[in-house]
Amino acid sequence: MRRVRFETNGGPEVLFVEEVAAPEPGAGELLVRTDAIGVTLPVVRKVREGSEPFALGGEVAGTVVAVGAGVTAFAPGDRVTGLCFSHGYAELAVLHEAMASRVPDHASPVEAVALVRSGLVARGAYEAARPVRGESVLVTAAAGAVGQLALQLARAGGASRVVAAVSSAEKADFVREMGADDVVLYGDASWGEPVDIVLDGVGGELLTPAVKALAPGGRLVAFSSGGGTIEAYDLLVGGKSVVAFQMALIARTRPEWYAAWRDELWELHRAGALRAAVHAALPLEEAGRAHELIESRRNQGKVVLLTGAA
Repeated sequence: MRRVRFETNGGPEVLFVEEVAAPEPGAGELLVRTDAIGVTLPVVRKVREGSEPFALGGEVAGTVVAVGAGVTAFAPGDRVTGLCFSHGYAELAVLHEAMASRVPDHASPVEAVALVRSGLVARGAYEAARPVRGESVLVTAAAGAVGQLALQLARAGGASRVVAAVSSAEKADFVREMGADDVVLYGDASWGEPVDIVLDGVGGELLTPAVKALAPGGRLVAFSSGGGTIEAYDLLVGGKSVVAFQMALIARTRPEWYAAWRDELWELHRAGALRAAVHAALPLEEAGRAHELIESRRNQGKVVLLTGAA
């Protein structure tokens, strides 16, 4: 089978495709013939900035071809999606049963990869802000895979005003189509009228203007892998607060929330209230190009790799 790997950290140019033997599922695992593979910013960052090479993980969607000992919820032939922690950029990937979920008939593999994991992060981050119907919401990285879903979820959740913060004016039309009432650029002197909630998927230097964008009593939810610091005084003077959100923690400690949010995402998608926008669907051999799109922040929606198995 084909698999994407790298031997030294660096940019997109370090990725290459190799032919390897197919893996076998262990106890509690599924072997999935992948149709679509999601590319995420955390993985792209780890390839360039990590201390050593690692097995590329990611979101996958495809069909179960074999199951390991003890698996009871899935069988060969089932359409599934889930997070693969090791060697996900491949024609065959191993998923732990607990990380897999069924793909409904109304969704394609590409839609599944674009919707589930990114949608769970968006849904969870919004929930962490404890939103009240009628409040205003600002989303950074609003044109990205998570951001564009967060815009739609805020709109569906009854936000009175939804603001998209993006890196360039070229993304304005896209984020408005995804539900934004207003659009601001990261470099703008002001991000306009203060908001009740900021969902931040960027971090770093952007945290300072994000906190400034909060109204008194406002809440910022940080879910980015970009790090950054916030001055406590900037929170104190406006009675503002910051909370961190991590999807992996919810999956481990609150599986009932994880399942309920996933079902909610599928229902919104089925009803046409949630669209998983895809910027590019590229062949597996173009994994480097996919990483380049993410790294340059040119993408508007999800970037997906295709194996050609479908």
